[in-house]
Amino acid sequence: MTASASPPPELHLPDLPEVPVTLGPVVHGGDSAPVRVPLGLRVRDAVSTYLPLLLMALLASGTWWLVKHTPMLDAPAAARAVRHDPDYTMKGFNVVRFAPDGRFAMRLQGDELRHYPDTDRLEIDGVRIEAVAPDGRTTRASARRALANGDVSEVQLIGGARVVADLGGGDALEIDGEFLHAFLRFERLRSHQPVEVRRGGGVTRAGGLDYDHLARELRLEGPVRSRLPPTAARPPTSASAAAGVDPAPAAPATPTPAATPASKAAP
Repeated sequence: MTASASPPPELHLPDLPEVPVTLGPVVHGGDSAPVRVPLGLRVRDAVSTYLPLLLMALLASGTWWLVKHTPMLDAPAAARAVRHDPDYTMKGFNVVRFAPDGRFAMRLQGDELRHYPDTDRLEIDGVRIEAVAPDGRTTRASARRALANGDVSEVQLIGGARVVADLGGGDALEIDGEFLHAFLRFERLRSHQPVEVRRGGGVTRAGGLDYDHLARELRLEGPVRSRLPPTAARPPTSASAAAGVDPAPAAPATPTPAATPASKAAP
């Protein structure tokens, strides 16, 4: 007997209907209404989102305002044209200077003073100066015009210049000229123009001088001419008086010959 294989049974599924599927908002508890976000929360989210951009815009505006209102730097002082104009003037002035120990040191007077800041120089009309040394000796100077530095330690006397230096013991040295250069700090006087020196009745004229008041040394530049005072007549001796002979008259003073280009005379 022969057995034959039978085919397996076929499985037939029924055709399912096509159903459209759509994705929508999540529905909680069967409520189909959308979730509403509170206004405060939305404002906070918007501010936190746009705050960096607002800060950057505010910083840029502040920088622009600062650049707009920042003053420009002035041009360098060297680029400006230097003008020789006085920055202050004084008329009928009287300036007194004292030493560190309180001692009177100098008095400066004049008709008018002008200060020039570009050179720190003083121009004085009708100048009068009185200086007192530590040992008490007084020196007076005057001129129609003067040029001085800022601290008045160096003065150029111009026009009718006159200096009177106290030598002590009632003796004085007088110097006249059209130009005298005084160094008050070192008590020194110089001139490259003709001067006239007087002391004790004698008059000396020279082409220039260099006078050191501290060292008591006077150096004259030639040509030098001197006129000495006449000497007093000597009293008669006892022998000539007994013989009835008049004493010999004193020889008149004669001017000295021209000096060398530089001569020294102790004041």
